[in-house]
Amino acid sequence: MASLQHSPRSVPLPSTIARPVEHELVVKKSRFLTLLHPVESVAEAESVIARTRKEHWDARHHCTALVVGTHADQQRSSDDGEPSGTAGIPMLEVLRHRHVTDLVAVVTRYFGGVLLGAGGLVRAYSNAVSETLDLAPVLRREVMVEVTVEVPHAEAGRIGNTLHEWCQTHGAVLEGADYAAAARFRLLVPPGRLVELDADLASASSGTISPALGDSRVVDVPA
Repeated sequence: MASLQHSPRSVPLPSTIARPVEHELVVKKSRFLTLLHPVESVAEAESVIARTRKEHWDARHHCTALVVGTHADQQRSSDDGEPSGTAGIPMLEVLRHRHVTDLVAVVTRYFGGVLLGAGGLVRAYSNAVSETLDLAPVLRREVMVEVTVEVPHAEAGRIGNTLHEWCQTHGAVLEGADYAAAARFRLLVPPGRLVELDADLASASSGTISPALGDSRVVDVPA
């Protein structure tokens, strides 16, 4: 059983996005069509890139940047024919600066006939990704502890309501309940709230109910 003690607060995990988002930016007649797509692996990101290339087969460039992994440890980018360093890396820098992971950015460019220069390209590709991220529904990621609370059926309604209210005010999640010989409530609780949960359950049950702790896992939470 896990301990009710918790370690000091660590560096926050990178966030991710809830769903694909598209956005168009026009700079001096060039169209920059940006797709941000959540992914779980580099292979899935490459599949998204391939689909985008097929959809926009007539575009001149499909520049990409991807960040994958709980701690954003896998990162790749491509200029796809633009001058070196003017597209993929600036796109990747936006993703790094915004502290996001498990997503791929594809910026498809339809050339408008006006040269933008290296500086103009860097700004255009950076702004394309940044503006699209502004439109994306962000999911914050937190490490939470799986907790089960076993309750006699006679107390299930009252304790269930107590847990529901407790989760709403303590950043926890009440995942559900199972009913067999006793009622078992399943929660996800921030590590820093475990001691408080134990104390509040003891108070609500005159010391007869205590939480059983399981594994820690990364949970997506709407920002």
